[in-house]
Amino acid sequence: MTTVLVVDDEPQIVRALRINLTARGYHVLAAADGTGALRAAADGKPDVIVLDLGLPDLDGTAVIEQLRRWTSIPIIVLSARTDAADKVRALDAGADDYVTKPFGMDELLARLRAAVRRGIQSLSGSEDSVIETDTFTIDLLAKKVHRDGAEVHLTPTEWGLLEMLARNRGKLIAQKHLLQEVWGTGYEANTHYLRVYLAQLRRKLEPEPSHPRYLITEPGMGYRFEL
Repeated sequence: MTTVLVVDDEPQIVRALRINLTARGYHVLAAADGTGALRAAADGKPDVIVLDLGLPDLDGTAVIEQLRRWTSIPIIVLSARTDAADKVRALDAGADDYVTKPFGMDELLARLRAAVRRGIQSLSGSEDSVIETDTFTIDLLAKKVHRDGAEVHLTPTEWGLLEMLARNRGKLIAQKHLLQEVWGTGYEANTHYLRVYLAQLRRKLEPEPSHPRYLITEPGMGYRFEL
């Protein structure tokens, strides 16, 4: 049974999540503050954590930073904070995803399932070297992309960006982190680079570049690769 740790100081949120998650076969642990969250994460060994940022003792971002010192448990932030800076700080601290309150339960459950799958994959230490979509195929080992049986030419920068997103498929990657990983330190403010290169990748890979199916933008936060 998959164990979910819900960290929130709003009893009604915890109750709603407990009811919905339990009905779908999850085991639910709960904590109302950051200290309790750290203890529950260590003792309960959850498979995924759903974390509010506005906790009474520790800021949720500080909780994420402390968790990331010893665990790679997937963390989904569930917060009323809508400011882009708060979202980026949480993602940079190590959160895997960010859902804004008020939230749709179906969307949260889908994000939860994706996070659990990533956690299982990480624990197994396995990663498929070939990623297949309905439109194109990415070979991470050969560093090649094929579409309709033909190889798609990508520049080194395009490949670096696509590889980073593909290796973290389903996970929201902050703009700052992408810029650091692909372009290097000192480029964190050049967010227009991402817009330009994502547009190029979409033209080469997406069935409808103006309505991307795989290379998804989360405004003000970052990007994700969805299968």
